Amino acid sequence: MSRLADIRSQSRLSDILEGQPQHAAIATLLTLGAFSLLVPVPNATLLGMSATTWAKTSILLAILHQVVVAIGFRLQLHRSILSRRFGERDMKVWTILFMPLLISRPITLILTGWADATPITSYRTLEIVLGLALLAPALWALHSTLFHFTIRRALGGDHFRDEIAAMPLVNKGVFRFTANAMYGVAFLGLWGIALLFGSWNALVVALFQHAYIWVHMYCTEKPDMEWIYGERIANAPGP
Repeated sequence: MSRLADIRSQSRLSDILEGQPQHAAIATLLTLGAFSLLVPVPNATLLGMSATTWAKTSILLAILHQVVVAIGFRLQLHRSILSRRFGERDMKVWTILFMPLLISRPITLILTGWADATPITSYRTLEIVLGLALLAPALWALHSTLFHFTIRRALGGDHFRDEIAAMPLVNKGVFRFTANAMYGVAFLGLWGIALLFGSWNALVVALFQHAYIWVHMYCTEKPDMEWIYGERIANAPGP
């Protein structure tokens, strides 16, 4: 029996729901906190929406993204729902669902920063230097993800294909130093974008998105990885 088939033969409803009550509770608290930090910008709009509206849109799309991923990952891992419904097209369908929501995260952050006139500090040169400094490791993490980790694995291919689940953990590029480079390092780019725009509201969005992706990591992905990789994840470098 394959590894994924073995998981599906053992799992129960409680396994599908593992971590999701915590996910919902933390997402609610993070959203309320982020919304309370946003600063209205009167008489300033971009494409008909204010900076705070763009910020709230970015936050809500991030929530939608991670809820879709949580549902998709769990139902695919434990019930093979996409594979049973779409057959060999399962990952193509999943990519169509996943990618637009992923891309919307930096785009709506950029639109927030573009529309926003609320400064972070009065030290613009320092903000620009810090922004560029954060973009550099983020770009390295994206390069490592594309060329070493691969898009198929980043999309959760190990929930779909036994040959992907059987692959060794990646230890090249930035993954030599941390197993969670996509979350810990790549998301620094959102902070860099906010700093380059000098936008308070974009910085709030970056804070929310970076904090919330770790909620996904600990409430959804970590339990999934324990099912798929077992003891192998214990030997992964760093947090």
